Amino acid sequence: MLDNTTWAFVGLILFFAVLAYYGVFGMVGRMLDKRAEEVTAELDAAQRLRREAEALLAEYQQKRVAAEQDAAEIIAHAEAEAKRMTADAEVALKELIEHRTRTVEAKIAHAEAGAVAEVRAVAIDMAIAASKRLLAEKVQGEVAAELISKGVDEVKARFS
Repeated sequence: MLDNTTWAFVGLILFFAVLAYYGVFGMVGRMLDKRAEEVTAELDAAQRLRREAEALLAEYQQKRVAAEQDAAEIIAHAEAEAKRMTADAEVALKELIEHRTRTVEAKIAHAEAGAVAEVRAVAIDMAIAASKRLLAEKVQGEVAAELISKGVDEVKARFS
């Protein structure tokens, strides 16, 4: 009647009875409950950290988009400013060239006027000298002196 299987079963029952007497099942249950609470707390912390990370990611993506927009605005402003400065420089250069051209043209006109006046003066002096010589060769006496002075006065009056 009591074979090995029965004795093994009785031993198993006694083993469980000893475990129950010392409260091993309660300790194991409490340990499992404690571990379950720890796992739940870790999962909650992981979810909280994930939400924070997602919020930070969204915030930094918004900041990146805003920074890209700011950079695009700065670039557009710089390009517009460069175009404006280029246009201003072109206008200033054109005005400078026009001013210098007018100045050079005025100097040339002044030099031409001076050269014409100098040529005219030389021509007058030569005409007077030629008239004096011709009159001196052809006319003699008091009449010659009077004609020479009248001729010189006329030539000076006409060419002046």
